[in-house]
Amino acid sequence: MNNAINKLLEVIGDDYMERSIRSEYYKPENVQEFRENLSVEEGRKYLKIVKKLGNQEMVWGFIVKKDDKKFKAGDILKAASWASPARNKPRGNILADDFSWCRWTGPEYLS
Repeated sequence: MNNAINKLLEVIGDDYMERSIRSEYYKPENVQEFRENLSVEEGRKYLKIVKKLGNQEMVWGFIVKKDDKKFKAGDILKAASWASPARNKPRGNILADDFSWCRWTGPEYLS
């Protein structure tokens, strides 16, 4: 799972860079700072992906650590709050997907 988590962080950073390049305020050092401020916090059931922009910390999403009754290990869940995920439906799975659901702002909404 560690390789998949590293890939997820890379994809998040790449999406941030792709969207930043379009801005008149683009600076490569801002992209590097964004990448450096992505972190993973381990909880009992989930891994929480945290992004920091300036002095704000935000939850990007949660990764399910182990299979449970509703989700598989590696499933990505949107954040319902700072401490808990939205358990309605997974947005993707870091172990099985192509990360097309991944944006720097968070996992895509359900359609």
